[in-house]
Amino acid sequence: MLKTRVITALVLLAILLPILYLNNFFAFATVTVVFFAAGIWEGFRLFRSNRPELLAGVWTVAFAFIVFVTGLPSVRALFGLCVALWVIRFVPALGLGLPKLESAGNRLLSVTYSLAVLGCFIAIVSLFQHAPLYLLSVMAIVWIADVGAYFAGKGFGRHKLAPSISPGKSWEGVIGGWLAVLVVGAIVAMYVDGDTFVGRLYAHFGWLGFVAVMSLLVAASVVGDLFESQLKRRAGIKDSSNLLPGHGGVLDRIDALIPVLPLAALIDLWL
Repeated sequence: MLKTRVITALVLLAILLPILYLNNFFAFATVTVVFFAAGIWEGFRLFRSNRPELLAGVWTVAFAFIVFVTGLPSVRALFGLCVALWVIRFVPALGLGLPKLESAGNRLLSVTYSLAVLGCFIAIVSLFQHAPLYLLSVMAIVWIADVGAYFAGKGFGRHKLAPSISPGKSWEGVIGGWLAVLVVGAIVAMYVDGDTFVGRLYAHFGWLGFVAVMSLLVAASVVGDLFESQLKRRAGIKDSSNLLPGHGGVLDRIDALIPVLPLAALIDLWL
């Protein structure tokens, strides 16, 4: 299993790193469209939508049109809508539960979650246009939080975060991930000269604003992870798909990024 995970990760890195290094927008956008198609298809499967392939195709064409034809018009409203959806609809669902799969509420929820996924991928392209390093500096916040939470949870996890949704997650893990993000982010902000999200955040808001925004992003990453786990638990499946051997599906890899990236992109418009 570990060997399969490593091979898949190396293949993905072999594809993505040269594109990021060369700063080739067309190649990056093409790969992003492919991953969007896979992720949105997995999403419709989690909601047990009829003909998920057709629905995914329609959404993918729309996404490709936005990226390649319109050149990303003003997307502030879309990012704001995504943030609002998480606050108003998805976060409350963690406590209130999800509608039944066969209900009209489930169909409506599938549309709103698809909008959230769309906003995430639009944010990916928008942040890449700023700079590849800038995009990576935002995504690294989620990765560091995840790694920190894993080791803190393994070593100190005693109090379950959401046992009915994801029994393996603990409050100690969340706190460990949060502290890891603050420490690494502070080091990058102070000592890395490149154009990074955390550097601009500190320069604009100071330490108090830095801690507040980073804490908000970590909280958003936890919510994104839990919500996808809730969708999978309701659907009775372990992974969103088997498209990434050893890793599950695309949504399994980006679940925490879905609420974080539109929020970070919206904040970036203010910096």
